[in-house]
Amino acid sequence: MKLEAQKQRTLLELSRTLRLSAVGAQAPELEEKLELEKAEKEHKRALDAAAASQMAVDDVENDILRIQADERKLRKRERDDKAQLSAATDPDVRRELEHDRYAAKSRIGDLMSELQEAHNEIHALRNNRDVHGARVDEAARKLETARRAFETAQQATPVAPERDIDAEIAELRGQLDEQTLAEFERQRTENGIGVEEFKAGKTCGSCSMVLPPAERAAIANAPKNEMPQCSDCGSYLVRPA
Repeated sequence: MKLEAQKQRTLLELSRTLRLSAVGAQAPELEEKLELEKAEKEHKRALDAAAASQMAVDDVENDILRIQADERKLRKRERDDKAQLSAATDPDVRRELEHDRYAAKSRIGDLMSELQEAHNEIHALRNNRDVHGARVDEAARKLETARRAFETAQQATPVAPERDIDAEIAELRGQLDEQTLAEFERQRTENGIGVEEFKAGKTCGSCSMVLPPAERAAIANAPKNEMPQCSDCGSYLVRPA
């Protein structure tokens, strides 16, 4: 395609502006905003971990309360059996009471072992909960610092005027003839790009392919009013001025 050098740059700008329009023109995000989002995620993770550690403590504390309640019932049962034994004379009744008393004492022994294990576990879990609580406090401090930094950056950053991409595209199209636009649209439909820059005298800016030496030489030596095409993707290439 033949086109004067200045119009080639216009066509390149049109190609890039159309791609920008397709993805949506967005202002670059403040670094402070990214840091704030990171701090928010870290704070949430710390809260979730702290909640999980508290639940583990609660579960074991409930187990301890259950064991203690069961122990009280069994000790009462063991005392009742002992009291009845002192008054019972029937051998069968005494045998049943002895058996029940033995079972109660045996179960009390098991409960004492469970209670000891639970107390050992609750100690470690409470320490873990305290560690996570400290991490929540630290994450909250970092979050507040990041929030203040973001608010300060927002106030210091001038508000950029909203960019009218459609108007820019219309203006660029108005600088090019219909034949050029038709050929550009044909190629853009084919590969989604249409026109890109020939970078560093060796690379297609559209497909990022490093072209063979012979093709690079042909592109470099082509007349200035011609736009060579990439042999790989077909995009028209604009050489640096």
